Amino acid sequence: MVLSSFVEVHPDSHFPIQNLPYGVFKPEPSSEPRPGVAIGEYVLDLSVVASAGLFDGPVLKNSDCFNQLNLNKFVGLGRPAWKEARVTLQKLLSATEPTLRDNSSLRQKALVPMVKVQMLLPVVIGDYTDFFASMHHAKNCGLIFRGPENPINPNWFHIPIAYHGRASSIVISGTDIIRPRGQGHPAGTSPPYFGPSRKLDFEMEMAAVVGPGNELGKPVDVNEAADHIFGLVLMNDWSARDIQAWEYVPLGPFLGKSFGTTISPWIVTLDALEPFASDAPKKNPPPLPYLAEKISKNYDISLQVSVKPAGEEDTCIVTRSNFKHLYWTITQQLAHHTINGCNLRPGDLLGTGTISGPEPESYGCLLELTWNGQKPLSLGGSTRKFLEDGDEVIFTGCCKGEGYLVGFGTCSGKILPTPS
Repeated sequence: MVLSSFVEVHPDSHFPIQNLPYGVFKPEPSSEPRPGVAIGEYVLDLSVVASAGLFDGPVLKNSDCFNQLNLNKFVGLGRPAWKEARVTLQKLLSATEPTLRDNSSLRQKALVPMVKVQMLLPVVIGDYTDFFASMHHAKNCGLIFRGPENPINPNWFHIPIAYHGRASSIVISGTDIIRPRGQGHPAGTSPPYFGPSRKLDFEMEMAAVVGPGNELGKPVDVNEAADHIFGLVLMNDWSARDIQAWEYVPLGPFLGKSFGTTISPWIVTLDALEPFASDAPKKNPPPLPYLAEKISKNYDISLQVSVKPAGEEDTCIVTRSNFKHLYWTITQQLAHHTINGCNLRPGDLLGTGTISGPEPESYGCLLELTWNGQKPLSLGGSTRKFLEDGDEVIFTGCCKGEGYLVGFGTCSGKILPTPS
């Protein structure tokens, strides 16, 4: 029997009862933020559900996790709390359950039209790490910058490469991004260029939201790492390629990345994604024992990037890829992150790195799609090597079930000019 909700959900909606992603919202501009889940075109206010005593399982009955300003306390409770909440919410929202369906005053209070709410960052992000986990992306970057002799460094096939990013500049979908300024490669004997970035790019990524952390000095076993991941969001790790190219040797990305990272507002849980699990690519050479998973899996999440060029009404799809193209899984990423004893905390964000597929039309950024500006991209009536002021970039992602979608909504941002 197919699970259905008393809340009307369009077949094309990203938010059926099979999904129930978590976010934080304000129903009115003056309201306090509160946790919610998406169902169809509504947000279910979890503070209302909790106040009505409807979370009555052993883990959540006496918890105030849904009366917080963010989801950190809830995600930190771990898998027993997540499973209990999912079972409770799917029952409450199901077509056959009268508790919420037939209580008009409670239903009106609990279900808020999505068009009326303001979405906020779902968690307080204490730390942010960005990985480099797509082999196709790593190979293309190597070909562009180093040539065909050694496109991927040998260490890449042994360790999930990453760098520590800047959490303070992570923003929610819909936030404008100001074009950064910085230094670029000098031309000939001239001093380095300084000014607005000339090669502003998007990066199609996803990110894992950490649930329970680990104690300092105590690594997480790779086969238990999924219990430390609450769910996934879409992520655009905006990149200034010219600034990045000049600064990244010897310590890696800095100002070319830290000016802005955009995430989607809804965290889709691993439980909702489980029906779409797929085998991860076979590792060659086999990973070291601490990265060897009994079951190594990705998820079949179709990803798409559209650009709405400045001054134009129509958006153009510029690439389509899939989460399943990742070489290093999110559980391997988390296990590697902690193998030295590094302690993760609830709400930490682990970006996958750009998710590129094997075909040119599945490359995950303009650096690859235009081959560093050598092959301009056609966008309807205009072309782009890199992003121009006024351009808006929109990510979407979803899994396709039988008669329903499990999706992430959108992750969007518009480029504003550098202040003079």
